[in-house]
Amino acid sequence: MSKTIQIFICLLSVFFFKSVLSQGVASNALQPEIVTVTVKASQYSASDIGISVLVYKLPQVINSQSKEASPVVIFSHGRSVAIAERAKQKNPVNPNIVRYWHSHGYSVVAAIRPGYGDNSSIDPEDHGVKWTGDTCSGEADFQKTASAANHADKSVHTWLTSQEWVKRDRILLVGQSVGGFAAVNACGLNWSGVIGCINFVGGAGGNPTASPGKSCKPERISEVLSNAAKTTIIPSLWLYSANDKFWGEEPPKQWFKSFQETAKAAGHNAKSEFFAAPAVGENGHSMQVNGMKLWTPVVDKWLDQNRF
Repeated sequence: MSKTIQIFICLLSVFFFKSVLSQGVASNALQPEIVTVTVKASQYSASDIGISVLVYKLPQVINSQSKEASPVVIFSHGRSVAIAERAKQKNPVNPNIVRYWHSHGYSVVAAIRPGYGDNSSIDPEDHGVKWTGDTCSGEADFQKTASAANHADKSVHTWLTSQEWVKRDRILLVGQSVGGFAAVNACGLNWSGVIGCINFVGGAGGNPTASPGKSCKPERISEVLSNAAKTTIIPSLWLYSANDKFWGEEPPKQWFKSFQETAKAAGHNAKSEFFAAPAVGENGHSMQVNGMKLWTPVVDKWLDQNRF
């Protein structure tokens, strides 16, 4: 075989390998459709606000390979302490989280709520907490925070249930941090088609820099969640890490205990479960992204038990 032919075969092999690799990367890439949903004026905002919603449909839905409608996760993001960080919000859900839900047959939608990204000049979710060193002051109106987030997510839910590709009776609410706190609150509102909620490290009023592991007035979080328990009739799963620098290890357990006791007193039989994960990295508040090996078996089991 001549050297010219050998070189040609070598170059052809390299080209073929790169082609296959690029196809593999492309097939694994997540390209959301971005739609604008209007959040109507309310007590949280004086005017209508257009928010961006990232829509990650299942591949078979995108490619029209299936006429079956898709179950959907409505994902609600967290809240940074600093305004500048909230303004940087561009992608409200980590791609690996989307891939997890795709592997379980769920499309994912995630909105950038009012107060974040391009709408950071306003702050409907402001709970009024101020920090001076490690001491907090202010209203700590966490019900306002949860309700404002719910108002935005309900707008997404209303849009979602008008879409033909959506299985309208198979919707899960999933959230991280303030988003998880809001998801539990929303599950007490009994939106149509919502079958359960998952709370990843949910809460509000924490400051991991000024007051690591000790949030502002944690008893008020318990009040909000207990109030939601009075009307919650669907299953919920709560997941927290031992070294969460926003809330600490024990307060979330107390929040959950109060939720369960209130639900029982109200006569509800909906199952609520708590997963106490060990420490994750330097700050367990990152558990959803950095502790997937810990929580995926727990969520898998919860989904199977509830036939979700």
